[in-house]
Amino acid sequence: MLIQTLTPAPDAPTTGAPVPAGQAIDASRSIAGGVYTARLHTSLEAVMPLWLQCQANGTCSAHQLHAWVEGIVKRLMPEGAELLIVEVADAGTGELKMLVPLMRRSRFGHRVIEWLSCGVCDYSAPLLSDRSQWTPQAAEAAWAAVRSILPRADRIHITGIPRQVYGVANPLALLAVARESSLITSGLVLDGDPETLIKRHGRPSFVKTYYKDWRRLERHGKLDMVEANTPALIELVFGALVEMRLKRFRQLGRFDLLAQPAVVDFYRNAALQGLSDGSVRLFGLRVGEDWVSAQYMLVRQGTMHALLIGMDLEVVPNASPGLALMGELMTWGLRHGFDYFDLSVGNQPYKEQFGAVSSILAKIDETLTPLGKGVAAVASARDRLELVVRSNPRLLKVVQDVTRRLRRLRG
Repeated sequence: MLIQTLTPAPDAPTTGAPVPAGQAIDASRSIAGGVYTARLHTSLEAVMPLWLQCQANGTCSAHQLHAWVEGIVKRLMPEGAELLIVEVADAGTGELKMLVPLMRRSRFGHRVIEWLSCGVCDYSAPLLSDRSQWTPQAAEAAWAAVRSILPRADRIHITGIPRQVYGVANPLALLAVARESSLITSGLVLDGDPETLIKRHGRPSFVKTYYKDWRRLERHGKLDMVEANTPALIELVFGALVEMRLKRFRQLGRFDLLAQPAVVDFYRNAALQGLSDGSVRLFGLRVGEDWVSAQYMLVRQGTMHALLIGMDLEVVPNASPGLALMGELMTWGLRHGFDYFDLSVGNQPYKEQFGAVSSILAKIDETLTPLGKGVAAVASARDRLELVVRSNPRLLKVVQDVTRRLRRLRG
């Protein structure tokens, strides 16, 4: 396929200077497979009607729901970052085709355009106006229109791109520039009898251990799974989740986003807002008077998306309350009409033991300047080093021990 050379529209921002808040800039680009126009918005409010239209009638992942993204813009965007929401429409009819939420920021001395995530979105996918399947040719044409309207940057770096969103092809994953990443996502189809779900899908040795853990927990005290469905319960369960998670990550010598107050406020506020539409769910597992695990979830189109989990491994020794709660939530979800449990990003062994099926996420890393190319090369080398460390258990333990000591020295 021959792709024509594109140049920015005369009024497109090419200087790298910030785009005035709320300003919209237009461009039109064509390519084999379709003709699209692009409009750049720097205000979430300006595209709210279009956003809600896609959310209600089209294809929108749980990680791109308006309330979720509004919280990102209000609470998490770095100082100096610029909001870039690209509206893509059919050039002939003017019909909306997609919204692409991005942001531009300065990072380590270079300007990068990345997904509007700020670390709280597992997946990157544009909002689509309907459930029509995209072709690679149409995706290329739409992306060309998006690229033509973006302000200058050294690099475009988008990670966490799923192949599909609720059965609809993700146009970003169809692009020629999209490559497989090192990130893996896993999920389990919820089907059949809820009472036998874990036994049918889980590995036999895991299933045996899973039910043994349940019996250990029950011997400690009355076992209850609590859904935080009131503001008071959200404050209680979320507070327990943060406390358990930070304690666990300190023990492991790992950094967690919940160490940042702004991130904690974001998740708490989203959970409280989710009481009105059920898009955010929070569950806790309590043994007697002790919270031993908590799970924070997004819910969308029959799918339960597991995001944050916290657990206390000291209340009941030799038991895994986190896995116990997760298994119970799978059973609960099947009983309540859900058909898929998304175990999120990561290659932790327990996901495979539950019987989850994994898929590789894609990424886009376009280097637009020599500086951007250099930064991308350093990032690639760092990723390769991390892969080597994680594939060597002894080396990983040494690195974790050193990191843990350093964190303790910092207080």
